[in-house]
Amino acid sequence: MRIEKPPYTIAPEILFRLEEIGEAIGRATGIVQDLRLRRINRILTVRGSLAIEGNVLSEEQVSTILDGKPVVAPLRDIQEARNAIKAYDQYQQWDPASETDLLSAHEVLMSGLLDAPGHYRRTGIGVMGGGAVHHIGPSARRVLQLMANLLAWLGSTDEHPLIASSVFHYEFEFIHPFEDGNGRMGRLWQTLILTRWKPLFAHIPVESLVHARQGDYYQAIRQSSDEGESTPFIAFMLKIILDALQTPTVSDQVSDQVSDQVARLLAVLRTGPKTAAELMAALGLSHRPTFRKNYLRPALSAGLVEMTRPESPTAKNQQYRLAVRGRKM
Repeated sequence: MRIEKPPYTIAPEILFRLEEIGEAIGRATGIVQDLRLRRINRILTVRGSLAIEGNVLSEEQVSTILDGKPVVAPLRDIQEARNAIKAYDQYQQWDPASETDLLSAHEVLMSGLLDAPGHYRRTGIGVMGGGAVHHIGPSARRVLQLMANLLAWLGSTDEHPLIASSVFHYEFEFIHPFEDGNGRMGRLWQTLILTRWKPLFAHIPVESLVHARQGDYYQAIRQSSDEGESTPFIAFMLKIILDALQTPTVSDQVSDQVSDQVARLLAVLRTGPKTAAELMAALGLSHRPTFRKNYLRPALSAGLVEMTRPESPTAKNQQYRLAVRGRKM
């Protein structure tokens, strides 16, 4: 079979990000040895990837499920969390270029949620995000061939793993090979590819930052589809990966690492959940972009603050509250 290379361009911005990520990896290696941080990051990873798909479980509830304890929540959301925890517990045994392992992973992620988990779709499908259709997937009869080519390319390419994993992630979402679970599978598989390259990535909650910027995530997918190549998505994911490596992971020392702006935001939220407008008023701010850039986004990315309605990030009645990690500071 002749392998077709997915279309993308290595832009100067991408080369610059590769250098930055290489430096950040060297500074983040301590996370691997810290079992407490590994657990926190696992919770952030599972919760972040599921929240993008509309799962309403909080970090605290995911932590409780991880401990094998019962929680009061929608049954489907609980099943999704259990499946995701199981998948992330065993994903390092899978071969990124193996179709058999890919199908097995989907079966684990979607067990009890689909009639036939672990099988490619047999009908047409639309790619949803933020309540809108962003892309109509290729016809079902092409899925087998497209996935065979993508996996063959992944198994044979000598491209840098940071780029190859991002290309795979985008192409996987473009093909949308399964009836459901494509988003969480694409993110899981990128993490698998990166972990095979650097084991450190098993403990870096990239998915949590994707959730915090899911509007930009879908925009990068749309832009890549419009341009006919994955270059915009590669650039977006490399920025997310860099930010994930640079984001302070909460431990007893994190209070020394967060910015003054984030510390002020956390102090305001100790009185209870608030809307963005209420937070800005309490902080004495009038410029929304400044509030989002310097206060809200860093707090969300660090897992210190969470949305009360994560399934609808842009809802008019959206509020923000302290996450488990934020309450410990």
